[in-house]
Amino acid sequence: MADKAKVVITDYVWESLHVENQILGKLANLTALRTKTPDEFLGAAGDCDALLNTYAGPITAEVMARMPNCKIIARYGIGVDTIDLAAATAAGIIVTNNPTYCIEEVAEHTMALLLACARKIAFYDRAVRGGNWAVPPGKPIFRMAGSTIGLVGFGNIARQVAVRAASFGMRILFSDPVVKEGQFRVPGKKVTLEKLLKESDFVSVHPPLTPKTRGMINDDAFLMMKSTAFLINCSRGPVVDTAALIRALDERRIAGCALDTIDPEPLPDPHSLRGRENVIFTPHAAWYSEKAMEGLQQGAPNEVRRVLTGQWPVNVVNPEVRGKTRAKIAAPKTKAAKARTPAKRAAKKKSSRR
Repeated sequence: MADKAKVVITDYVWESLHVENQILGKLANLTALRTKTPDEFLGAAGDCDALLNTYAGPITAEVMARMPNCKIIARYGIGVDTIDLAAATAAGIIVTNNPTYCIEEVAEHTMALLLACARKIAFYDRAVRGGNWAVPPGKPIFRMAGSTIGLVGFGNIARQVAVRAASFGMRILFSDPVVKEGQFRVPGKKVTLEKLLKESDFVSVHPPLTPKTRGMINDDAFLMMKSTAFLINCSRGPVVDTAALIRALDERRIAGCALDTIDPEPLPDPHSLRGRENVIFTPHAAWYSEKAMEGLQQGAPNEVRRVLTGQWPVNVVNPEVRGKTRAKIAAPKTKAAKARTPAKRAAKKKSSRR
Protein backbone atom coordinates (compact mmCIF):
# COMPACT_ATOMS: atom_id res chain seq x y z
CA MET A 1 0.00 0.00 0.00
CA ALA A 2 1.60 3.21 -1.19
CA ASP A 3 0.29 5.74 1.32
CA LYS A 4 -0.16 4.09 4.64
CA ALA A 5 -1.82 5.90 7.49
CA LYS A 6 0.08 6.68 10.67
CA VAL A 7 -1.23 5.16 13.90
CA VAL A 8 0.37 6.04 17.23
CA ILE A 9 0.01 3.86 20.33
CA THR A 10 0.46 6.18 23.30
CA ASP A 11 1.10 3.38 25.81
CA TYR A 12 0.52 -0.32 26.39
CA VAL A 13 1.17 -2.81 29.17
CA TRP A 14 1.45 -6.10 27.30
CA GLU A 15 4.46 -7.89 25.88
CA SER A 16 3.73 -8.05 22.17
CA LEU A 17 2.04 -5.92 19.50
CA HIS A 18 1.47 -8.89 17.22
CA VAL A 19 -2.31 -8.41 17.35
CA GLU A 20 -2.11 -4.71 16.44
CA ASN A 21 0.26 -5.43 13.57
CA GLN A 22 -1.95 -8.23 12.31
CA ILE A 23 -5.05 -5.99 12.27
CA LEU A 24 -3.46 -2.74 11.03
CA GLY A 25 -0.19 -3.73 9.38
CA LYS A 26 -1.48 -3.52 5.81
CA LEU A 27 -3.22 -0.19 6.39
CA ALA A 28 -0.89 1.75 8.64
CA ASN A 29 2.56 2.31 10.02
CA LEU A 30 2.45 1.80 13.78
CA THR A 31 4.47 3.92 16.18
CA ALA A 32 4.41 2.30 19.60
CA LEU A 33 5.31 4.35 22.67
CA ARG A 34 5.25 3.85 26.44
CA THR A 35 4.29 7.31 27.64
CA LYS A 36 2.23 8.77 30.49
CA THR A 37 1.46 12.32 29.38
CA PRO A 38 0.59 14.13 26.12
CA ASP A 39 3.87 16.03 26.23
CA GLU A 40 5.61 12.69 25.88
CA PHE A 41 3.58 11.38 22.94
CA LEU A 42 2.73 14.54 20.94
CA GLY A 43 6.13 14.65 19.29
CA ALA A 44 5.27 11.43 17.49
CA ALA A 45 1.49 11.90 17.32
CA GLY A 46 1.33 15.41 15.85
CA ASP A 47 0.80 14.05 12.32
CA CYS A 48 -1.04 10.84 13.23
CA ASP A 49 -4.23 9.66 11.54
CA ALA A 50 -5.32 7.65 14.57
CA LEU A 51 -4.41 7.36 18.24
CA LEU A 52 -4.57 4.14 20.24
CA ASN A 53 -4.68 4.92 23.95
CA THR A 54 -4.48 2.96 27.21
CA TYR A 55 -3.73 5.26 30.16
CA ALA A 56 -1.71 8.22 28.87
CA GLY A 57 -3.51 11.52 29.28
CA PRO A 58 -5.40 13.66 29.80
CA ILE A 59 -6.28 14.16 26.15
CA THR A 60 -7.68 17.69 26.12
CA ALA A 61 -8.85 20.15 23.45
CA GLU A 62 -5.33 21.59 23.33
CA VAL A 63 -3.85 18.13 22.73
CA MET A 64 -6.35 17.44 19.94
CA ALA A 65 -5.57 20.77 18.29
CA ARG A 66 -1.97 19.60 18.00
CA MET A 67 -3.09 16.48 16.11
CA PRO A 68 -4.89 18.08 13.14
CA ASN A 69 -5.05 14.86 11.09
CA CYS A 70 -6.25 12.59 13.88
CA LYS A 71 -9.58 11.01 12.91
CA ILE A 72 -10.12 8.64 15.81
CA ILE A 73 -8.97 8.18 19.38
CA ALA A 74 -9.55 4.55 20.28
CA ARG A 75 -9.31 3.58 23.95
CA TYR A 76 -8.21 0.05 24.70
CA GLY A 77 -10.33 0.00 27.87
CA ILE A 78 -13.82 0.94 28.99
CA GLY A 79 -13.53 4.32 30.73
CA VAL A 80 -13.08 7.54 28.75
CA ASP A 81 -12.73 9.95 31.66
CA THR A 82 -9.23 10.99 30.49
CA ILE A 83 -10.56 12.19 27.12
CA ASP A 84 -12.46 15.46 26.64
CA LEU A 85 -15.41 14.11 24.65
CA ALA A 86 -16.97 17.52 23.98
CA ALA A 87 -13.67 18.77 22.58
CA ALA A 88 -13.31 15.65 20.43
CA THR A 89 -16.79 16.15 19.01
CA ALA A 90 -16.08 19.81 18.27
CA ALA A 91 -12.86 18.80 16.52
CA GLY A 92 -14.57 16.07 14.49
CA ILE A 93 -12.64 13.26 16.16
CA ILE A 94 -14.43 9.96 16.75
CA VAL A 95 -13.78 8.46 20.21
CA THR A 96 -14.35 4.77 20.86
CA ASN A 97 -13.97 2.45 23.80
CA ASN A 98 -14.02 -1.31 24.41
CA PRO A 99 -16.99 -1.92 26.74
CA THR A 100 -17.34 -5.70 26.79
CA TYR A 101 -13.89 -7.28 26.83
CA CYS A 102 -13.71 -7.91 30.60
CA ILE A 103 -17.28 -7.99 31.92
CA GLU A 104 -17.00 -11.53 33.28
CA GLU A 105 -13.55 -10.98 34.74
CA VAL A 106 -14.48 -7.86 36.73
CA ALA A 107 -17.70 -9.47 37.96
CA GLU A 108 -15.74 -12.52 39.12
CA HIS A 109 -13.10 -10.35 40.78
CA THR A 110 -15.78 -8.36 42.58
CA MET A 111 -17.24 -11.56 43.98
CA ALA A 112 -13.77 -12.80 44.93
CA LEU A 113 -13.14 -9.64 46.94
CA LEU A 114 -16.61 -9.85 48.49
CA LEU A 115 -15.93 -13.44 49.56
CA ALA A 116 -12.52 -12.48 50.93
CA CYS A 117 -14.18 -9.79 53.06
CA ALA A 118 -17.08 -11.96 54.17
CA ARG A 119 -14.93 -14.93 55.17
CA LYS A 120 -11.87 -12.92 56.35
CA ILE A 121 -9.67 -14.86 53.92
CA ALA A 122 -6.79 -12.38 53.69
CA PHE A 123 -6.86 -11.79 57.46
CA TYR A 124 -6.64 -15.49 58.29
CA ASP A 125 -3.98 -16.10 55.66
CA ARG A 126 -1.74 -13.44 57.19
CA ALA A 127 -2.45 -14.75 60.70
CA VAL A 128 -1.53 -18.34 59.83
CA ARG A 129 1.61 -17.25 58.00
CA GLY A 130 2.53 -15.34 61.16
CA GLY A 131 2.14 -18.44 63.29
CA ASN A 132 -1.35 -17.80 64.73
CA TRP A 133 -3.66 -20.78 64.09
CA ALA A 134 -6.89 -19.56 65.70
CA VAL A 135 -10.47 -18.70 64.70
CA PRO A 136 -11.45 -16.08 67.33
CA PRO A 137 -9.30 -13.20 66.03
CA GLY A 138 -11.41 -13.13 62.84
CA LYS A 139 -14.77 -12.81 64.58
CA PRO A 140 -17.43 -11.78 63.79
CA ILE A 141 -18.22 -13.54 60.50
CA PHE A 142 -21.76 -13.51 59.14
CA ARG A 143 -23.50 -15.92 56.77
CA MET A 144 -23.64 -14.64 53.19
CA ALA A 145 -26.96 -16.26 52.33
CA GLY A 146 -29.62 -13.73 53.27
CA SER A 147 -27.18 -10.82 53.40
CA THR A 148 -27.60 -7.79 51.14
CA ILE A 149 -25.35 -6.51 48.39
CA GLY A 150 -25.89 -2.98 47.13
CA LEU A 151 -24.70 -2.22 43.61
CA VAL A 152 -24.01 1.45 42.91
CA GLY A 153 -24.49 1.57 39.16
CA PHE A 154 -26.21 -1.25 37.27
CA GLY A 155 -24.33 -1.51 34.00
CA ASN A 156 -22.97 -4.61 32.27
CA ILE A 157 -20.54 -5.56 35.03
CA ALA A 158 -22.84 -4.84 37.97
CA ARG A 159 -25.59 -6.94 36.43
CA GLN A 160 -23.21 -9.88 36.14
CA VAL A 161 -22.27 -9.38 39.79
CA ALA A 162 -26.00 -9.52 40.61
CA VAL A 163 -26.35 -12.87 38.83
CA ARG A 164 -23.41 -14.30 40.75
CA ALA A 165 -24.49 -12.85 44.10
CA ALA A 166 -27.96 -14.34 43.66
CA SER A 167 -26.41 -17.80 43.40
CA PHE A 168 -25.08 -17.27 46.94
CA GLY A 169 -28.59 -16.48 48.18
CA MET A 170 -27.92 -12.79 48.59
CA ARG A 171 -30.53 -10.04 48.42
CA ILE A 172 -29.66 -7.58 45.65
CA LEU A 173 -30.30 -3.84 45.64
CA PHE A 174 -29.15 -1.41 42.99
CA SER A 175 -29.11 2.34 42.46
CA ASP A 176 -28.75 3.71 38.93
CA PRO A 177 -30.30 6.91 37.51
CA VAL A 178 -30.78 5.47 34.02
CA VAL A 179 -31.75 1.84 34.63
CA LYS A 180 -35.35 0.93 35.44
CA GLU A 181 -36.33 -1.97 37.67
CA GLY A 182 -37.12 -4.99 35.50
CA GLN A 183 -35.36 -3.50 32.46
CA PHE A 184 -32.98 -6.44 32.39
CA ARG A 185 -33.67 -10.07 33.17
CA VAL A 186 -31.36 -10.17 36.16
CA PRO A 187 -32.11 -10.10 39.89
CA GLY A 188 -32.15 -6.76 41.67
CA LYS A 189 -34.48 -4.24 43.29
CA LYS A 190 -34.02 -0.58 42.43
CA VAL A 191 -33.77 1.75 45.43
CA THR A 192 -32.42 5.18 46.24
CA LEU A 193 -28.72 5.47 46.95
CA GLU A 194 -29.50 6.41 50.54
CA LYS A 195 -31.61 3.28 51.10
CA LEU A 196 -28.95 1.13 49.44
CA LEU A 197 -26.21 2.47 51.69
CA LYS A 198 -28.29 2.02 54.83
CA GLU A 199 -29.39 -1.56 54.12
CA SER A 200 -26.41 -3.17 52.39
CA ASP A 201 -23.92 -5.50 54.04
CA PHE A 202 -21.65 -5.11 51.01
CA VAL A 203 -21.57 -1.93 48.92
CA SER A 204 -19.99 -2.55 45.52
CA VAL A 205 -19.42 0.49 43.30
CA HIS A 206 -19.70 0.21 39.51
CA PRO A 207 -20.52 3.64 38.00
CA PRO A 208 -18.52 5.27 35.21
CA LEU A 209 -16.25 8.05 36.39
CA THR A 210 -17.93 11.37 35.60
CA PRO A 211 -17.98 14.76 37.34
CA LYS A 212 -21.15 13.59 39.13
CA THR A 213 -19.73 10.27 40.33
CA ARG A 214 -16.27 11.52 41.28
CA GLY A 215 -16.05 11.29 45.06
CA MET A 216 -19.67 10.15 45.40
CA ILE A 217 -18.71 7.67 48.15
CA ASN A 218 -17.82 10.39 50.65
CA ASP A 219 -18.20 11.15 54.35
CA ASP A 220 -21.98 11.41 54.04
CA ALA A 221 -22.14 8.03 52.30
CA PHE A 222 -20.00 6.33 54.94
CA LEU A 223 -22.17 7.78 57.71
CA MET A 224 -25.18 6.03 56.16
CA MET A 225 -23.49 2.62 55.90
CA LYS A 226 -23.74 -0.12 58.51
CA SER A 227 -20.78 -0.41 60.87
CA THR A 228 -20.57 -4.09 59.80
CA ALA A 229 -20.60 -3.30 56.07
CA PHE A 230 -17.75 -3.66 53.58
CA LEU A 231 -17.00 -1.41 50.59
CA ILE A 232 -15.77 -2.98 47.34
CA ASN A 233 -14.40 -0.95 44.43
CA CYS A 234 -13.61 -2.56 41.08
CA SER A 235 -14.68 0.46 39.02
CA ARG A 236 -12.67 3.70 39.14
CA GLY A 237 -10.59 4.81 42.12
CA PRO A 238 -11.83 8.43 42.27
CA VAL A 239 -15.45 7.29 42.69
CA VAL A 240 -14.46 6.83 46.33
CA ASP A 241 -13.14 9.81 48.31
CA THR A 242 -9.94 8.27 49.70
CA ALA A 243 -9.62 10.73 52.59
CA ALA A 244 -13.23 10.01 53.60
CA LEU A 245 -12.54 6.28 53.39
CA ILE A 246 -9.58 6.63 55.75
CA ARG A 247 -11.73 8.57 58.20
CA ALA A 248 -14.46 5.94 58.01
CA LEU A 249 -11.96 3.17 58.78
CA ASP A 250 -10.30 5.14 61.57
CA GLU A 251 -13.67 5.83 63.21
CA ARG A 252 -14.95 2.27 62.56
CA ARG A 253 -17.94 3.51 60.60
CA ILE A 254 -17.51 0.48 58.30
CA ALA A 255 -16.01 -2.98 58.83
CA GLY A 256 -13.49 -2.77 56.01
CA CYS A 257 -12.95 -2.53 52.27
CA ALA A 258 -11.52 -4.33 49.27
CA LEU A 259 -10.03 -2.17 46.54
CA ASP A 260 -8.90 -3.11 43.05
CA THR A 261 -8.87 0.56 42.07
CA ILE A 262 -7.92 3.50 44.26
CA ASP A 263 -7.08 7.18 44.09
CA PRO A 264 -4.15 7.74 43.72
CA GLU A 265 -3.01 4.78 41.69
CA PRO A 266 -0.62 3.13 42.19
CA LEU A 267 -0.97 3.61 45.93
CA PRO A 268 2.12 5.35 47.37
CA ASP A 269 4.25 3.59 49.95
CA PRO A 270 3.95 4.58 52.72
CA HIS A 271 0.23 5.39 52.77
CA SER A 272 -2.37 5.50 55.52
CA LEU A 273 -4.40 2.70 53.93
CA ARG A 274 -1.49 0.27 53.87
CA GLY A 275 -0.94 -2.16 56.73
CA ARG A 276 -4.57 -2.34 57.87
CA GLU A 277 -5.97 -5.78 58.65
CA ASN A 278 -9.41 -4.87 57.30
CA VAL A 279 -8.25 -3.54 53.92
CA ILE A 280 -7.62 -5.79 50.90
CA PHE A 281 -5.80 -4.58 47.79
CA THR A 282 -5.33 -5.93 44.29
CA PRO A 283 -3.32 -3.92 41.70
CA HIS A 284 -6.07 -2.94 39.22
CA ALA A 285 -6.10 -6.56 38.11
CA ALA A 286 -9.87 -7.20 37.98
CA TRP A 287 -9.96 -6.85 34.20
CA TYR A 288 -7.31 -9.43 33.49
CA SER A 289 -7.53 -12.95 32.09
CA GLU A 290 -5.86 -14.41 29.03
CA LYS A 291 -9.18 -14.28 27.18
CA ALA A 292 -9.80 -10.67 28.24
CA MET A 293 -6.33 -9.74 27.03
CA GLU A 294 -7.24 -11.01 23.56
CA GLY A 295 -10.38 -8.87 23.57
CA LEU A 296 -8.47 -5.88 24.91
CA GLN A 297 -5.88 -5.95 22.15
CA GLN A 298 -8.35 -6.59 19.35
CA GLY A 299 -11.04 -4.04 20.22
CA ALA A 300 -9.38 -0.67 19.72
CA PRO A 301 -7.26 -1.59 16.65
CA ASN A 302 -10.36 -2.94 14.92
CA GLU A 303 -12.14 0.37 15.52
CA VAL A 304 -9.18 2.17 13.95
CA ARG A 305 -9.27 -0.27 11.03
CA ARG A 306 -12.94 0.51 10.45
CA VAL A 307 -12.32 4.26 10.33
CA LEU A 308 -9.29 3.94 8.05
CA THR A 309 -11.38 1.86 5.61
CA GLY A 310 -14.34 4.25 5.64
CA GLN A 311 -16.59 2.33 8.04
CA TRP A 312 -18.42 3.65 11.09
CA PRO A 313 -16.96 2.20 14.32
CA VAL A 314 -18.97 -0.08 16.61
CA ASN A 315 -18.45 1.52 20.04
CA VAL A 316 -18.60 5.29 19.53
CA VAL A 317 -18.86 7.19 22.83
CA ASN A 318 -19.42 10.63 21.27
CA PRO A 319 -22.21 9.90 18.75
CA GLU A 320 -22.86 13.64 18.44
CA VAL A 321 -19.87 13.71 16.10
CA ARG A 322 -22.00 12.13 13.36
CA GLY A 323 -21.98 14.15 10.18
CA LYS A 324 -18.99 16.31 11.07
CA THR A 325 -16.08 13.89 11.39
CA ARG A 326 -12.62 14.54 10.09
CA ALA A 327 -12.83 11.04 8.59
CA LYS A 328 -15.79 12.13 6.40
CA ILE A 329 -17.57 8.87 7.17
CA ALA A 330 -21.31 8.63 6.69
CA ALA A 331 -22.67 7.23 9.94
CA PRO A 332 -25.25 4.45 9.65
CA LYS A 333 -28.80 5.67 9.85
CA THR A 334 -30.61 5.34 13.15
CA LYS A 335 -33.91 3.44 13.30
CA ALA A 336 -35.76 6.73 13.47
CA ALA A 337 -33.96 8.04 10.40
CA LYS A 338 -34.70 4.85 8.45
CA ALA A 339 -38.37 5.26 9.30
CA ARG A 340 -38.30 8.67 7.63
CA THR A 341 -37.12 7.42 4.21
CA PRO A 342 -39.45 8.31 1.25
CA ALA A 343 -40.73 4.73 0.91
CA LYS A 344 -41.50 4.48 4.60
CA ARG A 345 -43.21 7.87 4.63
CA ALA A 346 -45.34 6.93 1.64
CA ALA A 347 -46.36 3.62 3.22
CA LYS A 348 -47.23 5.36 6.47
CA LYS A 349 -49.28 8.01 4.65
CA LYS A 350 -51.16 5.35 2.68
CA SER A 351 -51.85 3.39 5.85
CA SER A 352 -53.20 6.48 7.61
CA ARG A 353 -55.83 6.94 4.87
CA ARG A 354 -57.36 3.53 5.50
